[in-house]
Amino acid sequence: MSTAPAPSPTRRQAQKSERRADLIEATIDCLAKHGYEATTVAVVAEAVGMSRGIVNFHFDTKQKLLLATLRHLSDEYRAHWRAALTAAGPSPAARLWALAAADFDKRVCTPRKLAAWCAFWGEAKSRPTYREMCGANDEEYQGTVIELCTALAPPGRDPVRLARGIVCMLEGLWLHLLMAPRDVSREEAREVALSQLRTLLPQHFGPDGPVAAEIGEAAP
Repeated sequence: MSTAPAPSPTRRQAQKSERRADLIEATIDCLAKHGYEATTVAVVAEAVGMSRGIVNFHFDTKQKLLLATLRHLSDEYRAHWRAALTAAGPSPAARLWALAAADFDKRVCTPRKLAAWCAFWGEAKSRPTYREMCGANDEEYQGTVIELCTALAPPGRDPVRLARGIVCMLEGLWLHLLMAPRDVSREEAREVALSQLRTLLPQHFGPDGPVAAEIGEAAP
């Protein structure tokens, strides 16, 4: 009686990675639906249609599963805004514009991901590991905004305060999208953020974004 060949080590590793990814996505869904405390290994297992034993094979505790989920969200968000900066080119104005717009891209800004982020933020104060992971991401992001504002702020304007205001504005819009989704759409939130850049730095941003001179084009 013939039997199917055993999966190769490469295929087994791919299957393991796929299972872990499925569990992380299910955890994001559970955090959004049930909140932090009610998201247990059993709840995630039921949501993804796996036995608890299989879940425990990949993540033997709730904390390990949640930490992997937070790391996934952090890595995804960091890679997203870094890619937006790279695509924007060298102009500080174009880079700041791209950074603000990237926060409202549907790849990172969805109701379920915003809810998961909020669940982790609520726990970060009492969990050093969460605080460290979120803090490292925030520090790099804020440092980038400060660097861009230093290049763009007019004489006499404090670039650090300007940068902090922009970051707080973006975070506030994320929170508003989570708490009052009927009041503002993701697209509208993006336009609000870009409108604020125009207001804060009118010499660098016009109705269509960075002015021509800022992006290396001939001025009209």
